[in-house]
Amino acid sequence: MTASQPYTGRFAPSPSGELHFGSLIAALGSYLQARAQRGTWLVRIEDIDPPREVPGAAATILRQLEHYGLHWDGEVLWQSQRHDAYREALAWLRSHGKSYYCTCTRSRIQQLGGYYDGHCRTLGHGPENAAVRLVQQQPVLSFQDELRGEIRVNEALAREDFIIHRRDGLFAYNLAVVVDDHFQGVTEIVRGADLIEPTVRQIALYQQFGWPVPRYVHLPLALTADGNKLSKQNHAPGLPTGDPRPIIINALHFLNQRVTKEWQDLSLEDLLARAVAHWRPETIPDEAPVNPAFSNAPL
Repeated sequence: MTASQPYTGRFAPSPSGELHFGSLIAALGSYLQARAQRGTWLVRIEDIDPPREVPGAAATILRQLEHYGLHWDGEVLWQSQRHDAYREALAWLRSHGKSYYCTCTRSRIQQLGGYYDGHCRTLGHGPENAAVRLVQQQPVLSFQDELRGEIRVNEALAREDFIIHRRDGLFAYNLAVVVDDHFQGVTEIVRGADLIEPTVRQIALYQQFGWPVPRYVHLPLALTADGNKLSKQNHAPGLPTGDPRPIIINALHFLNQRVTKEWQDLSLEDLLARAVAHWRPETIPDEAPVNPAFSNAPL
């Protein structure tokens, strides 16, 4: 990010269920980082995978963000309305020899150990019953995380020709997120640590397109009592619909941020304003606190 380029952050949930405490950590962290920089905070609904979507979830997510005082700038961007942009990106990669059609099955790749071996790269397959893979010309073996420092990933993952358009006709997450973050001028991406591995693929795509790469901050994940990620797949309870302030306090404690003792005397707006004023990303822990709180009561 250059001095002339204003800060732009974003929160980009998929409508596969309502927001839970883990989602709130990502939303609040990205919101506070953007507001502390006096920047723009955008919301994008990543609705490009209809089989995984829950009817009404997108509207619920937006209501939850508003209920918790996390008001975004501008209009919400919907990935379902961005197909032309993704097709244009795919066409550009194809015309520059940076992608190819692949007919390999998932079972074949599993037999290889889980990572694709480039089998179809020179076979000249057509689009029928085929996925599109990126020719991995610029593998990214590590990247600098603003919270965690240098992060190195599995070399096989970094060197893989990964899918950018699925066999079923859906656009792959890595392609869509890069195209949209570039389109929206996102300068820093603050999100959960479960997305560390895809980061190297996304950086590789930025480099293939010749686009500037945003900075990255990966926040600790909220965990269940048995140590699993709190997620929609694990049936995490949705955010409470009552007073949002105690949950915001829990989230601030989780992120190891300063919390005023008199928070109960503050409105939600004032509580968030103080959180912005006292925001210290350098104090965020790399890993989740031992006993993260998911209840309605503050720690």
